[in-house]
Amino acid sequence: LLEKMADISLKEAALIVGVVAACYWNSLFCGFVFDDVSAILDNKDLHPTTPLRNLFQNDFWGTPMSEERSHKSYRPLTVLTFRLNYLFSELNAVSYHFLNLVFHVVVCIVFLKVCKLFLDNRSSIVACLLFAVHPIHTEAVTGVVGRAELLSSIFFLAAFLSYTKSKGPDNTIVWTPIAVTVFLVAVATLCKEQGITVVGICCVYEVFIAQGYTLPALLDTAVQILRGKGSIPFSMLQTLLKLIVLMFSTLLLVVVRVQVIQSQLPVFTRFDNPAAVSPSPARQLTFNYLLPVNAWLLLNPSELCCDWTMGTIPLVESLLDVRNVATLTFFCFLGSLMVFSLRYPGDSSKTVLMALCLIVLPFIPASNLFFPVGFVVAERVLYVPSMGFCILVAHGWKKLSNKSVLRKISWVCLAAVLFTHALKTLHRNWDWESEYTLFMSALKVNKNNAKLWNNVGHALENEKNFERALQFFIQATQVQPDDIGAHMNVGRTYKNLNKTKEAEESYMIAKSLMPQIIPGKKYAARVAPNHLNVYINLANLIRANESRLEEADQLYRQAISMRPDFKQAYISRGELLLKMNKPLKAKEAYLRALELDRTNADLWYNLAIVYIELKDPTEALKNFNRALELNPTHKLALFNSALLMQESGDARLRPEAKQRLLHYVKEEPQDSNGYFNLGMLAMDDKKDTEAEAWMKKAIRLQPNFRSALFNLALLYSQTGKELMALPVLEDLLRYYPDHTKGLILKGDILMNQKKDIVGAKKCFEKILELDPNNVQGKHNLCVVYFEEKDLIKAEKCLVETLALAPHEEYIQRHLNIVRSKIASLGAMEQSSLPSDGTAATEAKKKSFQNLKEAKSEKTTTQSTVDNKEHSKNKKATEKSSVDKETPKKSTKEIKDIEKKRVAALKRLEEIERILNGE
Repeated sequence: LLEKMADISLKEAALIVGVVAACYWNSLFCGFVFDDVSAILDNKDLHPTTPLRNLFQNDFWGTPMSEERSHKSYRPLTVLTFRLNYLFSELNAVSYHFLNLVFHVVVCIVFLKVCKLFLDNRSSIVACLLFAVHPIHTEAVTGVVGRAELLSSIFFLAAFLSYTKSKGPDNTIVWTPIAVTVFLVAVATLCKEQGITVVGICCVYEVFIAQGYTLPALLDTAVQILRGKGSIPFSMLQTLLKLIVLMFSTLLLVVVRVQVIQSQLPVFTRFDNPAAVSPSPARQLTFNYLLPVNAWLLLNPSELCCDWTMGTIPLVESLLDVRNVATLTFFCFLGSLMVFSLRYPGDSSKTVLMALCLIVLPFIPASNLFFPVGFVVAERVLYVPSMGFCILVAHGWKKLSNKSVLRKISWVCLAAVLFTHALKTLHRNWDWESEYTLFMSALKVNKNNAKLWNNVGHALENEKNFERALQFFIQATQVQPDDIGAHMNVGRTYKNLNKTKEAEESYMIAKSLMPQIIPGKKYAARVAPNHLNVYINLANLIRANESRLEEADQLYRQAISMRPDFKQAYISRGELLLKMNKPLKAKEAYLRALELDRTNADLWYNLAIVYIELKDPTEALKNFNRALELNPTHKLALFNSALLMQESGDARLRPEAKQRLLHYVKEEPQDSNGYFNLGMLAMDDKKDTEAEAWMKKAIRLQPNFRSALFNLALLYSQTGKELMALPVLEDLLRYYPDHTKGLILKGDILMNQKKDIVGAKKCFEKILELDPNNVQGKHNLCVVYFEEKDLIKAEKCLVETLALAPHEEYIQRHLNIVRSKIASLGAMEQSSLPSDGTAATEAKKKSFQNLKEAKSEKTTTQSTVDNKEHSKNKKATEKSSVDKETPKKSTKEIKDIEKKRVAALKRLEEIERILNGE
């Protein structure tokens, strides 16, 4: 390529770089907008963890080519450059825009070389500058997905330049440039499909430029051969051989391309391209009218729009439509140019011919002539055709400037065009700064496109401005009343505004607009796959009502019946079935979804949740691990698999559980649950200092974290720091005054450590206010009465306690001891309970119950966390809640907990000393 550009001077290259930089510097401040979101932000093929082979199996948007919803845009080399951007800067938009700018510079320089084949040096520079500053290119250069045009153009032009070297001395064939051309055509096609059209340009160049034929000369030769008056010239045979090689290689590329899309065309709807599904003659008249529309955008790029679908250009439904005049004028002008270029010899006709080839041939794939495309007009597809347009303009300018009368005027006009185009380009770049600015600029040009109203609504929705978003979505339904997506957007926004009734009404309207099932006709061929989400959204909405779960399930099954490969329907139905306590059916739904997509980490995660419901932690952990193999940063799988390991009681799993929780808090540094569970792990490992640090961090992030506060206080109490536990308990009870376990622990510390009988009594009385049947609180209050030397009240209290728990032998023993004391006392004589250790044993037994309840605080918290986390499904159209239960702890684990908490029992010995009168 460098060798071919050797005759481009450094000054010319510097001029091009300077002009492009002046026009596009502000594109570096733009973000990811419109199609960039799907191609960059949502495309997993950019991530280093995705195998490189996926780039050659998926379309431009990261969807497998085998799926019916695939756009069938096969551009793996373009995606590879996105992946390189991601490798160096992840999702920093500046690097993506900078690389686009560099590619545009390269295209301009290679284009200058092409121009010099057909124009003089000055005219070539004029054509190149016109191309560099043309505002029609902002979509291709400033929009990141436009890189497909840029890359394809580089190899497109390089292939053509290579082919121009295939003619050797004495009209011999040089095969190396032809081989290079075929390779570059393949590369251009892997960047964008239109790259293959360069073969047609090479054929025209070979016949009419390299060999110098004109159309009349070719016809004369053909007539002579058919009459038998002459033979085919040797030079013509060589030309035919070269053309056969080119066409055969092109045919191979086409066959490979058809195999890649698996002989399926993408599914588009009448909203994407209304003319494509219109009857004759509206279809033909509209498609032909679109040609002068595109030509007008090249001539007068004053009103540019990022989206020309839906009602932007009304259908031409009658021959009497005045717009047919524009179509007729366009074809007359184009025909006259073609006649001039093919009929007459000379450099001028050759220049016009090559310009026409650059305009017409690369545009054919987007013209709807051979197959429908997913748009009406797209400015980015004019990137290569504009090259031919610029050559035509430069050639015409050259003719004018050679006339002395018009020379000055031609220069003034050229300067004005270059200056105004550069200013328009610079201004247009700012429209691409954000989605809101882009779609608002489009609405200034066209208010009849419901998609634009929807997209402004989406931009506002992303900013959580739901009230304004709703206004734009409603306007979209008014502009296009049969737009299913618009009604879905209205429903979703009402849901975000907690207006459930209005949301359901909007979803029902969208559902009523769906095509009805016709026996024997494939449903998916008549509807956009994403429109089926109306069933998912409606079901997700109504399943919040417990009485309508069956109705929601019916909607999911309806969506599945329409598209048996509708993965999202299986996922959402699996969540619902879990909520309906049907884990086996949920398992079936997720396994069916996994048949459709085994690389979806969320599906393996959801299946793990099902196995937790089925009380199969081993299988659950296997599925969590599978999810993490596919996505090592899957936050929910990291968190919940760590909890599962922690709850298993297997000490060997604790190090891995800790690593996963550490990874989780790295991904979610503001989630206090991660730090809390790290603290619980440390408590299990008897790492008290570490446990204290994690608990404190959890409390700093969430000062009212109920479980963290209680367990930190429990940690202090069991490590001999009872007085440090008191302020923590004060905080806990300030947030949760009815926290029974906190009151028990506080009263215990006040009575045994602070000797504050009055404070302890208030704690135990508070417990009985909340729960008069709380045996632990009532028993402790009995001990307080004993400490107050009110034996009669203590006896009555113990009798009431025994009535609550008649099978608790230690209460009966304590009652007997108190009665014994009463019987043996004189007026003020005191005696003590037997010190044979029996009472101490009973108290300790009771303390185990107390501590197990305290430990269950941890379990409850984890269950709450699970409730929140398990219900999340990132792939769901709308999030919903699915309650889960944490499996109960085994007897072995409870015993293990008791051993770990044995230090806390020391304070209970104080009760025995009180009762024994020590």
